[in-house]
Amino acid sequence: MNGIVFPERDYRVERVAAPLRQSVTESIRYAIATGRFQAGERLPERELCEMVGVSRTLIREALRQLESEGLIEVVPHRGPIVARLTATQARGIYQVRTLLEGLACELFAAKASDAQLVAIQAAFERLRASYDSADPMARLTAKNQFYDVLIDGSGNEALGQSLRMLNARIMLLRATSLRAPGRGAESLRELGDLLTALARRDPEAARLAAVHHVECAAKSALEMLSDPG
Repeated sequence: MNGIVFPERDYRVERVAAPLRQSVTESIRYAIATGRFQAGERLPERELCEMVGVSRTLIREALRQLESEGLIEVVPHRGPIVARLTATQARGIYQVRTLLEGLACELFAAKASDAQLVAIQAAFERLRASYDSADPMARLTAKNQFYDVLIDGSGNEALGQSLRMLNARIMLLRATSLRAPGRGAESLRELGDLLTALARRDPEAARLAAVHHVECAAKSALEMLSDPG
């Protein structure tokens, strides 16, 4: 993964409707997921304050949240650093993700309303459009929005909570897999197949399409994590 150059972007948060701490946490989370901070890199509070444009109190609260998500770890005498995600850990996350997303898609196909079907199609079109952007954050944001619609349409609160608990690490792995050459186009084709199954309201086909998508993403991410270069 060395040698990848990420475009500079503005991580300052907008003081709008969402609680400010939530916005700060999300900004740092995206900065990690898009490669602004690499695995093992220190996260100095002063630098984060300047990057996000908020006080140290809010930065510390955000870091505690990210630590609980497993995205950062606090090392004695070094402070917070970006957690290193091993291939073994990633493999375990993908195993869980395969089961949960397969079930979410199965339930969506069976239970989603017509409005939710329209919403997931619109989310997919936004995701497709995001691939024309050079900003990896745009793609990650669109992908997260797609999954938010999917989770809501599944109608299973416990399932949604479980997937959202995994979201930070899933997002990091999603960013890793999408760096693989050609993976973006493959991902869109796989999600297109999933949308077709959902539109047909075919739960089994939707589950299989979701499983196939996650398995392909896992293969790409694990190859990237295993690449010593």
